[in-house]
Amino acid sequence: MSKAEFIWWFKDIKKKNIASVGGKAANLGEMFAKFPIPNGFCVTVKAFENFLGNSNIDNKIASLTKNIDVNKQNKIELISIQIKKLIIKAEMSKELQNSIIKNYTKIDGFVAVRSSAVAEDLEEASFAGQQATFLNVKEKDLIKYVKKCWASFYTTRAIIYREQNKFDHQPKMAVIVQKMIDAKKSGVIFTVNPVNKNRNEMIIESVFGLGEALVSGMVTPDHFVVDKNKQKIIKEIINEKKIAIFRKKDKNITTKFNQQKANQKTLNDNEINQLIKEALKIEKHYKKPMDIEWAIDDKIYILQARPITTL
Repeated sequence: MSKAEFIWWFKDIKKKNIASVGGKAANLGEMFAKFPIPNGFCVTVKAFENFLGNSNIDNKIASLTKNIDVNKQNKIELISIQIKKLIIKAEMSKELQNSIIKNYTKIDGFVAVRSSAVAEDLEEASFAGQQATFLNVKEKDLIKYVKKCWASFYTTRAIIYREQNKFDHQPKMAVIVQKMIDAKKSGVIFTVNPVNKNRNEMIIESVFGLGEALVSGMVTPDHFVVDKNKQKIIKEIINEKKIAIFRKKDKNITTKFNQQKANQKTLNDNEINQLIKEALKIEKHYKKPMDIEWAIDDKIYILQARPITTL
């Protein structure tokens, strides 16, 4: 198997490559040339398959995931623990390790290491939140976190989800290694209102710092409703954001705000206008309503885009 099958940079990935790189990476590659996507590469599904075959644990996993009963969650939890231990303890080949590290040095600095499952971020099946993301990773820990992403393919929740939706348990996951953005602000934008299904409205939600504060529910974000045709804010709710998460060196630090800062509006008009324009371009590119993650440091970056599954 050639090294070229193990590592694909975003610039070489298109949506049609989903079977090789997973849903998340396929979307990032598809957008890379046209949108402000932080640079990165993908450790492919082939690399995962190669790792399992070389370490002789592929047959053990196949045996453990055979004839699973979704009603016996305790048993599935034990199976999940066994498989994750097998993956974490297994030795990755020197060839693959060297290939990952060599490509990482072209990015250098902090990276995000994120799973990208083949059935993830599809309209008909959303695996969002069911696999792993690791932030602020540097070279010394990179291989460890790639393996942890692979192991997350076999969480209890993911195993049950696949059983219920009639997906098999073959190792159909890639891993994204992407430059970390030192976000001053971050959030999501929906190109259709996902709550009332109004296709003439867009929703922007934003927090100070990294998006983890929003995703984890630690902070109630600012909420903006946009008239899609006029590209104007028609409603805004500025919530009290008592904390934010910022990166300090190699750690995420929770910062507490005073009342004045906590009640400050996260986005200025220029940032809102830019976000609206980028989101509309992404929707036009995909020809469908999209759920988009973004971050702002020195400029706006698009971190992820997926079809809105709730419609």
